[in-house]
Amino acid sequence: MADERPVLVVTAADDLTADMVLMELNRRDVPVMRFDPRDIGTTLTISARFGICSAPAARQVRTPSRTADLSRVRAVYWRRPQWPAFPDLEPDDARFAAAHVRYGLGGSLFASDSPLWVNHPLRNAAADYKPAQLALAQRLGLAVPPTLVTNCPHEAREFITAQGDVISKTLRWTPYTRNGVPVTGWADPVTADEIDDSVRVAPHLFQARVDKAADLRVLIVGHRTFAVRIDSELLDWRKDYSALTYTVERLPHRVDKALHHYLESLGLVSGSFDLAVDRQGEHWWLELNPNGQWGWLETETGLPMSAAFADLLTQGDGA
Repeated sequence: MADERPVLVVTAADDLTADMVLMELNRRDVPVMRFDPRDIGTTLTISARFGICSAPAARQVRTPSRTADLSRVRAVYWRRPQWPAFPDLEPDDARFAAAHVRYGLGGSLFASDSPLWVNHPLRNAAADYKPAQLALAQRLGLAVPPTLVTNCPHEAREFITAQGDVISKTLRWTPYTRNGVPVTGWADPVTADEIDDSVRVAPHLFQARVDKAADLRVLIVGHRTFAVRIDSELLDWRKDYSALTYTVERLPHRVDKALHHYLESLGLVSGSFDLAVDRQGEHWWLELNPNGQWGWLETETGLPMSAAFADLLTQGDGA
């Protein structure tokens, strides 16, 4: 008998990467329900009952075309949902409503009986702290470049002087504009002379620059590993995708095993890792994005990444 339990796909309407996984699920005739938290109040409804309750389906999420019983969900693909901001409300009302969506809708989803989340948003959030990432990578034996997180100008200058060739990186991506123009924090070179007292305002991340031959983006999906070498002349390859070339790689067993242990330690079943390969062939840890982009890599290399996600979500047990 066919398994009629749906896969919930929680993401923005314009998520092309999620579309690729949905196409794979549709080919397999797997029931799917897709929605975005931002649609609550218009096309999205949540209803959850707890305690002694006679309702046949105590917890449901509904859209105009689908209804899902949260006690009968095969898996949840928590991709890149957008939370409502309620710009038409007064600021205090908007904050109140936004908090209630997160804790009402989010909490009801977290209470679902799904055996598999890819990935659970609370575990994604816990995995997104770069200092904790660096410490875990080091414990697992991965090569970590000398790194300093500080808001002390003296320590920053001392570190940069000692290391010689240092870059600065953001600790967390946030939406940012200057004069109305969106800007992004890249990995950029930094010198001791550039450090001033403004560093005291917040912690900064400084890291010794790896003399890299290439970058690697590694996607892990369940038990599968997809490694892609990215060649360019750029310090931060994200600055210009047109300047990149791609090669499918096979990781050394030691590195592959450590990355899988890394996800297991965080309770994640998938993640996108950034590594650098130096000119001696050493693999250096850079960071984990627990919900990173990968769709363009499938297009560039033909690797069956979306099929791997569909396999994982169809099984619904993390195998």
